[in-house]
Amino acid sequence: MMIYPETFEEKLGFDQIRSRLKSYCLSMAGQGWVDSMTFSTDFDFIRTLLHQNVEFRLILEKGESFPSKHFVDPVEWINKISLEGNWLEADEFLNLAYGIDTILACKTFFAKNAEVYPQLHVLALPVSLSQQMSHDVYAKIDDKGVVKDSASADLNRIRKKLRDEQSRLRKLADQIFKAAVGSNWVPEGALPTIRDGRVVIPIQAEHKRKLKGFILDESATGQTVFMEPTEMLDANNEIRELEHEEKREVIRILKALTAEFRTQLPTLKSSFRFLAQIDFIRAKAKFALDINADLPILERQPELTWYNAKHPLLYLSLKGKRDVVPLTIELNPEHRMLLVSGPNAGGKSVCLKTVGLLQYMFQCGLLVPLSDRSRVGVFQDIFLDIGDQQSIENDLSTYSSHLRNMNVFIDAASDRSLVLIDEMGSGTDPNFGGAIAQAILSSLLEKKVWGVATTHYYNLKLFASQQTGIRNAAMRFDDKNLIPLYILDIGKPGSSFALEIARKTGLPSHTIEVAEKLVGKDLTGFEALVRSLEQERQELSTKITRLEKQETDLKQSLAKYQALSTELETKKKEILNRAKEDASRLLKDTNREIEKTIRHIKENKAEKKETLRVRKNLETLTHKVASPEPIERTPEVPLKEGDRVRIIGQEGSGTILSIQGNNATVQFGLLKSITRLSKLEKITAAAEKEISAKLRAAGINVMEKRANFNPTLDLRGKRVDEVTGILEQYLDTAILLGQGEVRILHGKGEGVLRKVVRDQLKQYKEVASANDEHVERGGDGITVVVLK
Repeated sequence: MMIYPETFEEKLGFDQIRSRLKSYCLSMAGQGWVDSMTFSTDFDFIRTLLHQNVEFRLILEKGESFPSKHFVDPVEWINKISLEGNWLEADEFLNLAYGIDTILACKTFFAKNAEVYPQLHVLALPVSLSQQMSHDVYAKIDDKGVVKDSASADLNRIRKKLRDEQSRLRKLADQIFKAAVGSNWVPEGALPTIRDGRVVIPIQAEHKRKLKGFILDESATGQTVFMEPTEMLDANNEIRELEHEEKREVIRILKALTAEFRTQLPTLKSSFRFLAQIDFIRAKAKFALDINADLPILERQPELTWYNAKHPLLYLSLKGKRDVVPLTIELNPEHRMLLVSGPNAGGKSVCLKTVGLLQYMFQCGLLVPLSDRSRVGVFQDIFLDIGDQQSIENDLSTYSSHLRNMNVFIDAASDRSLVLIDEMGSGTDPNFGGAIAQAILSSLLEKKVWGVATTHYYNLKLFASQQTGIRNAAMRFDDKNLIPLYILDIGKPGSSFALEIARKTGLPSHTIEVAEKLVGKDLTGFEALVRSLEQERQELSTKITRLEKQETDLKQSLAKYQALSTELETKKKEILNRAKEDASRLLKDTNREIEKTIRHIKENKAEKKETLRVRKNLETLTHKVASPEPIERTPEVPLKEGDRVRIIGQEGSGTILSIQGNNATVQFGLLKSITRLSKLEKITAAAEKEISAKLRAAGINVMEKRANFNPTLDLRGKRVDEVTGILEQYLDTAILLGQGEVRILHGKGEGVLRKVVRDQLKQYKEVASANDEHVERGGDGITVVVLK
C-alpha cells in the first residue's frame, strides 16, 4: 500500500476535512480518532466503517434522543489509577462517573434498537462496565465534586466536631472583636477575617500592643495588622488539627475508591475507547449530512463508476450561493485511464482533485457525496502529481520534480493503483515534453494502471484516441459566450479555445491572425472540428433532455389520472355499501314496527289470510331494499357520437367517442371512461358554460390540488403563530380531496409545536384519530392523522 507524495492530504484538501471532523467531536479522545484515521485497503473493514456511518447518520436524521453529554477523555485519570498508591480527586471521580453513565446509556440505546442499528450494536457488545461503579462514586461524592460526610463514619464525626469548633471560635472572635471595636482599636469598616487558615482580628498598628496575641499579617500600607488573640490560639489550633484529620480521611476514602477502580482498569480502558469511537462516528455522520454524502455500491476490486459526484470542500464553500456542477465519470477494465483536455479554468484540475479526494475519503471510511447508484472499488495505492513542486532545497525545477514523480509511478504502480496527473507534459519544451508524456502514458498502460490525467497537448489527444485502455474526455465549454460549463464529456478530446479566449481578452486581431498562421491549418482545422462536434453534441443533448422531460410529464399525468380513476371507483363502492347499510338498518327498524302491528292484529283475532298478505308484502320490501337496483333513466333525446354529455347528478362533462350497445366511451379531459347510456344526459353549450363558470367562481381546481397534494406537512422551523393558518389550509385541502391519512412533521424539540398541532386537530370533527408515528419512523416527532 502506498500513498504518494507525503503531502497528499494537503494537496487534495483532506487536512481541511480532518479539521472539520475535529470541530464536530465532543471530546479530545474523539479528536484523537480523527488524527489516527488512515487510508485502508481492507474491503470488509471499509464496509463496516461506512455502515456504522450510515446508521449514525440515520440517528441524527430521525432526531433520536441519543446521549450527547459527558463524552470525556479519561486518559489522565486512567494513568493516575494505574499507579499503585495514587488516587483520583473527588471532582475527577465525578466526571469519570458521568462518563460511565454516558457509555452505559449508549449501550442501552443500541441494545434497544439492535435491528435498526446492527453495526453500532455489535460495536457496543464488548462493553462490560457495571452501573455499580458510578453508583459507588455517587454514594461518596456529591454533585459539586465534594466527598460527602456520609462517605465514612470517621469523616462524619470529624466534620461534625469541626463545625462545632468553628462555631465556638466565631463566637469567641465576635466577643473579642466587639471589645476591640469598643476600645477604638479596629479600623472603620473592618471585620474578622482569615489569614493562613486561622481566624484573626484587624487592629490599627498603633494599638497592636494593647491586645495580647500573635501578629500573622499586616496590610499593604502597614497601618493595619491582623492578630490572633491569645484566647483564640487553642481554638484555631484545634480547628487546624481537625482540618488535617479531615484531609487524611478524605484521601483514605479516595484511595480506597481508586483501588476498587484499579481492579476494573482493562474494562475502563476498553469502554472509554468505545465512547471515543462513538464520538468519532458521530462526527463523521454530521459531516456526511453537511456534504449530502451517501453510501455507494461497494466493490472489492478497483472500479470507478460515479454519478453526480461533488467536491465536498467546493460544495461547502458554495453552499447557499450557487450549485456545484456534479461530475459523472467512469473507469472500467477496458478503459482504465482517462485523458481530460479543455480550456484553462475549465474544471480539469477540479475533476482530478474530486476523483482523488473522494476515493481517499471512501477508503478512510467516510461517506462520499455522489449518487447511491455509483460503484466505488478499492485501490491498493494512489499516486498524485499536481501543482507547483519546485524545490529550492533539493535544487529541483517544477519539471524535474514532475519527472521524479513519473519515475515513482512507473516503478511502483500496479493494476490496483490509481494515478492522478495534472497538466501532463507541461513545464518544458512542448515537443519534447509531449513526447516524454506520451511515453509515460504508454508505460502506465502496459502496467494496466488506473488513472486520470489532464493535458493541453495535441499529440496526447491523438494517442488517447488510437490506443486501447485509455479514452479522451473534455470539459464542456460554451464557445459562444466563452465560459466554462464544468461538465465532463467522455469519448472525445476538448479544445483549448486559446485563440477565442485571446480574442475575448482584447488581443489585437493582427496578432491573432499571425498566431493562426504559425499554428498551421491542420491544427486549426482539428480545433475547429472539435468545436463543431461539441456544438452538435450540445444541441443533441438539449433535444434529448427536452424529450425526456416531456416523456416524464406524460407518465406523471397518466399515473395521476389512473390513480384518480381508481379512487373514484373506490369511492363509488364505498357510497353504495354505505347506502345499503343505511337501507338495511332502516329496513330492520321498519320490520320491527310491522311485526308489532302483526302481533297487534293477531291479538285482536284478525283473519289469517290478511296476516299472510302483510308478511308477504314485508318480504318483498326487504328484498328490494337489501338489493337496490341502480337508478337509471332512458335518455329523452337519443345520444350519438360527438355529443357533449355528463353523468347524471355530476358537474363534469365530456364527449362521446363511440357507442357499443348500451355502453358509451366518453372522453372526460385526458381520461377515457366506458359508461352506460342510461347514466348519461346530453348537455347544451349554455349549460356547460354555466357549470364551468360555477367551478371558476368557486376557485376550486380539484385535479390541480390532487396533483400537487403532499400527504406529509413539514412544520419544522415554523413559528407557533404561523402554524395555525398553515395547518388549517392543509387540513381543508386534505378533507376536500378525501384523503384517508396524512402526517404532520413537527419535530420533537420541547414539544411546543406538537401541542399546538394536537390542540388544533381536536377542533376538527373530520379527524378520527391523531397519534404518534411508529418509533422507527419518527416517533413523537410526527403526528399521524386519520380522517373520517
